[in-house]
Amino acid sequence: MTAQVLTSTLRPDGALAVVDVGAYTFEAGGELPDVQLAYETWGTLNAAGDNAILVAHALTGDTHVAATEADPAPGWWEGLVGPGRPIDTDEWFVVAPAMVGGCYGSTGPASPDPEGRPWGSRFPFTTVRDAVRLEARLADQLGIRRFHTVIGGSMGGARALEWAATFPDRVDSVAVFACGAAATAEQIAFGQAQIKAIENDPHFAGGDYYGGPVPEEGLGLARRIAHITYRTEHELEVRFGRQPQGEEDPFGWSARRRGRYQVESYLDHQARKLVDRFDPNAYIVLTEALMSHDVGRGRGSVAEALSRVTATPFIAAVESDRLYLPEQSHELAALLPGEHEVHMISSPIGHDGFLTSPEQLSDQMRDTLRL
Repeated sequence: MTAQVLTSTLRPDGALAVVDVGAYTFEAGGELPDVQLAYETWGTLNAAGDNAILVAHALTGDTHVAATEADPAPGWWEGLVGPGRPIDTDEWFVVAPAMVGGCYGSTGPASPDPEGRPWGSRFPFTTVRDAVRLEARLADQLGIRRFHTVIGGSMGGARALEWAATFPDRVDSVAVFACGAAATAEQIAFGQAQIKAIENDPHFAGGDYYGGPVPEEGLGLARRIAHITYRTEHELEVRFGRQPQGEEDPFGWSARRRGRYQVESYLDHQARKLVDRFDPNAYIVLTEALMSHDVGRGRGSVAEALSRVTATPFIAAVESDRLYLPEQSHELAALLPGEHEVHMISSPIGHDGFLTSPEQLSDQMRDTLRL
């Protein structure tokens, strides 16, 4: 194990790495003969292997949490991770893995099978629990005996909570941002609409579109649906109202209008950005995984599962979130052993506030999580 620790800590901060974690049988029964997990690390693992913090990304996130010399591109949680920040990489060894089933270096639907063909429609149904079990194998290979904290928001929050329930002996504390104990009916409904948008694209080909046209229109529509849930009605109204996009005329001149409102242009832009960087099959796999989120599955009930959590919890919500309502965070806090405050992020933008304004909770995080 010593050699593994040295290997993991001598790599430059923020440099992408990939490790083979072996064959795996998924919770729902599917199998892969070989799984690779991509990850980035910051800081140095101590000799005891217990100063590690795992940072889990959201649905379309990746391993790049914070910028470094190895990769100076801005990370998605710059306000939290880095030297002198709440998660201080001068003290903590931070690991950010890409979830299995995605398209950022870990094995996913676009990955080749043993014959070299993309898995495509044959990629196994994946759950949040599957992701966590594979991340535990990654931790083993890196020499991490115990995580000081597992932290994440949205789907990352689901993974953090699942870590606390699945491996209580390997997690000291857990930070769950903008996520509840199980996916709600409405969250599942939004997810299904996004999946159907992709599956109904004429280029989807049952998920085996590799080598041909990509179902970009379907993925773009899925992103539009999702992005509306990530923001608030108030923000969209203040930013865009009913204003036309530039010189475009939303009323047009024929039976079908030719111009767009500003808010339509905004959604088109968000769709284009995702289409340029994400695989539609991976979007389906990860969305279905998030729909499957239920910490109580197979454990009696949500209440029973949470009653056995021993990790110190830090629960955070965005006050304007209309996808993961703050009430769900309060329910989570009430079911965990002890009395716990729900820390609120004040933001007008909705769910995405956990990404844009987490530093509001820096002092509370340091106190609760002993950072």
